[in-house]
Amino acid sequence: MTSVEMLAEPYLSRIGFAGPAEPSLEVLRSVHIRHLLSVPFENLTVHSGGRVQLDLPLLYDKIVNHRRGGFCFENNGLFSWLLSKLGFRVTLLSGQVKNMITGCYGPPFDHLILMVSLDGQRWLCDVGFGAPCFSAPLSLETSEPQEQGHRVYRITQHMGMHFLEWQRDESRGADGDWTEIYKFTLEPRCLEDFAEMCRYHQSSPCSIFFCKSLCTVLKKGGRLTYMGRRLTSTTFPTKGTGEVLQTTTRELKDEEIPGILAEEFGVVLNSPLIPKDETITPPPVMY
Repeated sequence: MTSVEMLAEPYLSRIGFAGPAEPSLEVLRSVHIRHLLSVPFENLTVHSGGRVQLDLPLLYDKIVNHRRGGFCFENNGLFSWLLSKLGFRVTLLSGQVKNMITGCYGPPFDHLILMVSLDGQRWLCDVGFGAPCFSAPLSLETSEPQEQGHRVYRITQHMGMHFLEWQRDESRGADGDWTEIYKFTLEPRCLEDFAEMCRYHQSSPCSIFFCKSLCTVLKKGGRLTYMGRRLTSTTFPTKGTGEVLQTTTRELKDEEIPGILAEEFGVVLNSPLIPKDETITPPPVMY
């Protein structure tokens, strides 16, 4: 493997963070949102002839030097390194995502998330999930609703398991429905623990990452998403205005996609992309 110099400063520059980077809650919130606004959640390596490997120097080279993104194992894996370099106490956690097809949870190590312990408080961080994910760290010290703009989240507990839930835009309010996103324990993990599931998500017809080429990034006031041969722009409602979430979708020709990825997401691939949007095979119900 080629030697890669890993420094915090180029990473901070990559995500547009400027200023003192001491381990404080203000800095944690800032680098979290800056990461989401700068580094796409994407699986394009899988659809352009490559394979994702969970080696930190490779992840650093891809995300920082080549200004790419990645899925949870990559984005959160490297983000944990950055936080540690800045002096934060970081714990890698295993998450199980609730499957939208089966309504059941995926296996352990299905999703990589982070817990940061700071001044006696614990915070959930996740810069590698996509559309439903929160933009700023969530407190693990309460089960009460936590508002973030037009969205509301909460973290509940049952028999040692934590559940991340949110209220979809159409169900906001005290009587609104809560939808589970994923569940997790606070047992410490290491990056190598996720290697098997990383391979699974690159090769299984039950995984969205194998079945669909995708790239999505948070924008101020919305989100931009490429999937298969479509580009979708979502505008979030402004709190208190009565507005609703607005979505527009544009069909793409294959020859347009590389330019869209470069112009809209800052992603330039070394090998040709094969656009993919196949039906996901429902996984076995095990969890």
